[in-house]
Amino acid sequence: MLPVDGPDGPREVRVSSPGRVVYAATGRTPEITKLQVCEYVATVGPTMMRSIGDRPTAMERWPGGWREGMRLATGPQDRDADGFYQKRLPRGAPDFVETTRIRFPSGRTADELCPTEPAALVWAAQMGTLTFHPWPVRSPDLDHPDELRIDLDPQPGTTFADARRVAGVTRELLAELGLRGFPKTSGNRGVHVYVRIEPRWSFDDVRHAAIGLGRELERRDGGVTTSWWKEERGARLFLDYNQNLRDRTIAGAWSLRARPGAPVSTPLTWERLAALDDPAEFDLTTVPEYLAGGDPWAEMDEQAYSLEPLLELWETLPGGELNWPPDHPKQPGEPPRVQPSKKVAEHWDDDGNRVEHP
Repeated sequence: MLPVDGPDGPREVRVSSPGRVVYAATGRTPEITKLQVCEYVATVGPTMMRSIGDRPTAMERWPGGWREGMRLATGPQDRDADGFYQKRLPRGAPDFVETTRIRFPSGRTADELCPTEPAALVWAAQMGTLTFHPWPVRSPDLDHPDELRIDLDPQPGTTFADARRVAGVTRELLAELGLRGFPKTSGNRGVHVYVRIEPRWSFDDVRHAAIGLGRELERRDGGVTTSWWKEERGARLFLDYNQNLRDRTIAGAWSLRARPGAPVSTPLTWERLAALDDPAEFDLTTVPEYLAGGDPWAEMDEQAYSLEPLLELWETLPGGELNWPPDHPKQPGEPPRVQPSKKVAEHWDDDGNRVEHP
């Protein structure tokens, strides 16, 4: 049993197979067991709750641990994969593990993990969860995000240094608009920037705000793209604007990632990010000591910002609507959902709908 600090004092969480190896040893890190993963989550849990608490959260589970070459399931029918996303809380969860009912773009619903104390996160880790994927909403209002998430995703031919540079340009742009961003590593080569916003806009509005910001970044830095199709991105950072839609999530702050060396998606100050050359230095073995120096996101909740400056960019910069993910209904004005290289103009109308010819 692992004692975990909670709102009413310590709570014990049972950890089965504590000696199971979850991460193999690397040149930087030793072999890491399931118990060590749970202990890590217990250590960072109180801080993680500030960013993930009271949010619907999908669990990225690797029940047998993670090794190079293992594969994450692409959907419910992909039963041969080693890891999978769990959006519905499994049966048999302890009473202290709470849920909230979320609605998918399809209209279906599910009762998803909604952490209210660190022990719920440790329980999820004991169930094989490495990465927590929280929604940008909190349970009192599941339809109005309180976070804008700027996902700077390196494409082939780009590096973490490119992501770091573009994150700095993003910071400057946000500051010009009267907004404050908070950066973190993705746990790989990317950078995420979060902005706390007033929860009064829809998911679609927040997505449009991200597109507006992305288009202004494209104007300022030739290494940025908002192109949905990979064949059009080139060696540029992709600002994944669709990560702000309903049921689209990115790795939560302080989450482990399924990669060699147990890397962590780590919040940083802007100064620390500017000095960082290798995000892999933040891992399960180093983050607890780093966090002991203070939470770099401690001030995030001090002010919630208006989206209006970014929505004005969406309204005024040219480009129109962009593609939505395939699991969302077709939207008015959306371009055709076909790769540009495979598009035959006469098969599509001006609104992006396929035209069937006799």
